[in-house]
Order: sequence, then C-alpha cells, then structure tokens
Amino acid sequence: MKNLITTFLIFIFLSTSTMSAGTSSSSGSSSSGSSGGDGAIKSNYQKAVTLIKHAKKYEKKGKTDKAEKRYKKALKLLTKANKKKPNNPDTLNYLGFTTRKLGDFENGEKYYLEGLAIEPNHIGINEYLGELYVVTNRIELAKERLNVLSNCNCDEYNELKEIIEGTKKSKY
Repeated sequence: MKNLITTFLIFIFLSTSTMSAGTSSSSGSSSSGSSGGDGAIKSNYQKAVTLIKHAKKYEKKGKTDKAEKRYKKALKLLTKANKKKPNNPDTLNYLGFTTRKLGDFENGEKYYLEGLAIEPNHIGINEYLGELYVVTNRIELAKERLNVLSNCNCDEYNELKEIIEGTKKSKY
C-alpha cells in the first residue's frame, strides 16, 4: 500500500511539474516497448523537453547562442514527434514555445492555436500564447488567455498576469 501511495504521489508530481517551459495538461504519450512505436515518439518528446529546460538555463545566464542551439534541436525532435503522432496538445505547446523562442511568432501562434483547438483549457498553451500576444502588442488577446487561466490556481496565471502588467519581462 505504501508503494502504491508513493507511486501515485510521484505520478502526480511529474504530471504537474512545469519548469516554466509550459505545462502539460495531459500525459499524451505511452510506451509500447518497440523502437518504432510510441516509445520512439515519447523519446523524441522527452529529449526535446530536456533540451528546452537546458536552453532556458542558458538563456537565464545570458548564453543565447547555446540556448538557441538547444531550441533548434528541440524543434527538430518535436517536429518528428508531431509527424508520427499529430494532435498532441503537449507537443503542440512545445512546438509553439520553441518556434516563439526562435523568433518565429507566426508559426508559434499557429501551433498554440492548433493545440487549443484540441484542448482549450491547456494551461501551458494559454500562458505562452498570452505571452506571445504581449510581445506582439495584442494585450486584449493576452487578457483573454489570462481569463481562461483565472480558475486554475496555478503559477502560470500569476506569471502571465505579471507580464501583462509589465512587472515581469518576457524574453519572448
């Protein structure tokens, strides 16, 4: 029983932790055990998430060249994952995130909107689409994303609110 509770708590922790690279609202991936099945998709997705986390650390240190290289590698992996298993909101969130970080706001917005069409209350997508709207001077649209997050009781709501109010800067 103790192992079951521990496993459940670890699952809850892993499914709700964000590292501010976007929140996954659903697990969205399963492992089939074969190298050509969902395991490969999950692997590409997990590798991309790791690269994004490292890129964010480099960004905070002002090492933008190293961060950009990781975002580009993550984008390639996410593109592969999305081709093999399209319509996963978590993958679309990270595709939007990486393209936005690389300065491609138009495609970033497309990925975010595609993800919201599948899962309208996805916390990560709503936060990051809101940030994109702030950076592209569409504050009213950013406030709409904030409104969607208003009942989530999550850090993403506060982060987006601070960015909209101008008390917190977004790199893009």
